Amino acid sequence: MKRAAIIGAGIGGIAAAIRLAVKGYAVTVFEANDTFGGKMHEFWLGGFRFDAGPSLFTLPHLVDELFTLAGRDPENYFTYTRLDPITHYFWPDGSHLKAYANPDDFAAEAERQLGVSGQAVQQALAKSKRLYKGTADTFLQKSLHKAGTYLSPEVLKALACLSDLGLTTTMHQENAKQFSDPRFVQLLDRFATYNGSDPYQAPGTLNIIPHLEHNLGAFYPKGGIYAIAASLVKLAEELDVEFRYQEPVEQILTTDGKVVGVKTSHGTCHAGVVVSNMDVVPTYRRLLPNHSAPEKTLGQPRSSSALIYYWGIQRQFPELHLHNIFFSEDYKKEFEHIFQHRSVSPDPTVYVNITSKLEPEDAPPGCENWFVMVNVPHNQGQDWQALVQETREAVLRKLYSMLQVDIKPLIVQEQVLDPLLIESRTSSFAGALYGSSSNNRMAAFLRHPNFSSKIKGLYFCGGSVHPGGGIPLCLLSAKIVGELVKEVPKEENVS
Repeated sequence: MKRAAIIGAGIGGIAAAIRLAVKGYAVTVFEANDTFGGKMHEFWLGGFRFDAGPSLFTLPHLVDELFTLAGRDPENYFTYTRLDPITHYFWPDGSHLKAYANPDDFAAEAERQLGVSGQAVQQALAKSKRLYKGTADTFLQKSLHKAGTYLSPEVLKALACLSDLGLTTTMHQENAKQFSDPRFVQLLDRFATYNGSDPYQAPGTLNIIPHLEHNLGAFYPKGGIYAIAASLVKLAEELDVEFRYQEPVEQILTTDGKVVGVKTSHGTCHAGVVVSNMDVVPTYRRLLPNHSAPEKTLGQPRSSSALIYYWGIQRQFPELHLHNIFFSEDYKKEFEHIFQHRSVSPDPTVYVNITSKLEPEDAPPGCENWFVMVNVPHNQGQDWQALVQETREAVLRKLYSMLQVDIKPLIVQEQVLDPLLIESRTSSFAGALYGSSSNNRMAAFLRHPNFSSKIKGLYFCGGSVHPGGGIPLCLLSAKIVGELVKEVPKEENVS
C-alpha cells in the first residue's frame, strides 16, 4: 500500500490526511505536541474554557466537503449556526455598530449609527462579492505555480475583474475612495488583519475579504472552534489515518531528487508522499538540511502576530456579543507601530471574543470567558515581557473608557500568549500567524507553492504557503495538495 507522511496535525495537515486517505494512501501524521489542532486547540483555566487560537469561522462548506468526500454525513460529526449579528464594533467617540448578517440590515445599521449611505454600503458589498466570485476559483482554489491554472476557463473570469481589483492601490485608498466616514473606512480596513497585513500597504485586492462575512456569513461551531479539528480527527481515524503525537519529524528523507520518507527519534517512516504542514521556513531550515532553500521566498516580510490575554471575567456584559472590536483612535499609527516600529501602539485596537455568549457552559454562572487579542509585530527580538505588561495596561484603559467599567478587578483567571510562545508551540517562524504578509501587490504569487519543484513527492499545506493563513485558506491549501497528488491505483491499494 502506498504511504504518505504528514508533518504537523494543524487543520491543514488533518485535512490533507483525510484527502490522501480517501485517495487510497496509508497516512501517518507526525505531531510534535501531545495533541492535534496546532493553533486550533482548547484549554480550561479554572472553570473557563478557551479556544486558544482562531476564533472566526467562515466558509463552513470546506469542512463539510471533507465528510462528504469520505461518504459521511457532516451533521453526524459537526454542526454550526450562522451568526447574527456577526460583530459589535465600538469607536473612541462613543459610536457603535452591530454588523448584521443580512447585507441590507448591515447597510441600514451603518446608515443609522454612522450616517453612512446604506446604498454605498450595499454597492461596496456587491463589488466585494463580484470580485471574489471572479477570482476565488483561480487565486484561492488552484495552484498559482502550475501552467494549467492559467489555461483554465476560470482565468477568463479573473481577467474580467482585473481593472477593479485594486492591484495598484492600497486597501485603505480603495476604501477611503468609497467612503468619507473614517469609522466605516476603519471597519473595512480591519479585514487586512485577516491575513496579518497592513491596510495602508496591502493591495486593494484584499477588499474581497468582506464578502466572506457580509455576504456568505460567519458561523459558530457547536463546541467552539476546537470542534472543527476534533471532528476532522475523528473522521481521519475512521479512515485509518494514524496520528503519532510527541514525535516531531527530524528530517525529510530524499534519494535522487525524490522523497522516500521521514526520520523521527523513533526511527524511519518510508513514504512516497510527504506533506509538510509545518511553517515553510523551519521545514527547509530544520528538515531539509541537505537541500538549498528558496531564499527569496523564505525572506519575504512576515505577517503580524498577536498578544492574547485569556481572562476569566467575574461578571456578564449584556452589551457585548461573541465578536467585539474596540477600535483605536489612529489606525494608521497603529499599523506603523506594528510594521515600521516593530512595537505595539499605546492605543491598540482590541478584539474580545466571548464564546460563553453562545455556550454558557464555557464559563461559571454569572461569568464570561474573554479571549482578548491585540495585533502585534512578529518576533524580532523585542522585550516581550515588557510589551505584555504595557499592552495589558493599554487594553484595560481602552476597555474602561469604552465600557465605563474597570475590568481589572473582575479578572479572576488569566493566561497570556505572545509571539515567542506561538513560535515555540506551533513552529510558526518568528511567531508570525500567517507566514508572509500581503503588504505588496504580488504577495499572492510570492507565497511558497503547494509542491516542491525540486523534490518529487514533497508537498506543502497550511498558513505559510499558498493560498494563505486562516481556517478557510488552510483547508484550501490541503485541497490543492489533494488535487496535486495522484490517486493510488486500485490494484496497488492493498496491504
